[in-house]
Amino acid sequence: MLPRYKRILLKLSGESLSNSNSGFDPLDPKIIEQYAKDIKQVTEMGVQVAIVIGGGNIYRGMNEAESGIERAQGDYMGMLATVINGMALQSGLEKAGVNTRLQSAIKMEQIAEPYIRRRAIRHLEKGRVVIFGAGTGNPYFTTDTAAALRANELEVDVILKGISVDGIYTADPRKVPHARKLNK
Repeated sequence: MLPRYKRILLKLSGESLSNSNSGFDPLDPKIIEQYAKDIKQVTEMGVQVAIVIGGGNIYRGMNEAESGIERAQGDYMGMLATVINGMALQSGLEKAGVNTRLQSAIKMEQIAEPYIRRRAIRHLEKGRVVIFGAGTGNPYFTTDTAAALRANELEVDVILKGISVDGIYTADPRKVPHARKLNK
């Protein structure tokens, strides 16, 4: 059977990598292993997979007044958390036998390739899973924004979002009690 999509972008929240039942355990090896198995199945169908990963399991933006950390600085801290998650996912995928590349929007060449659009496309064409860390590389933007940006740049067929809520809402249902779930 032919796959429905040729190239996808998977947006994973950082929180989806942790086991909320185990206290502060930001990276659950069993969850990473399951993601790796699932992603491997998709690549074996011939689908090119790009991933933008969040960092909320390690660092979530804080209120500047409470923390004393200015917004831009906090956003950069969050970007570093996404790279840590990208490294963990990369490790899980490679353990499962999936070729990967980790690219970062912030230069850290000992850890990840710099994000270069054409290089990312070439990796996808060669069957490698490309993981994007550090969001857009700019403060004041979320990893959801990075996912939309990378999806456009890579001309993906679909963005699939794996998060810790059960659908798309008018606002974050964990923060806004009256948020409405949107249906088709």
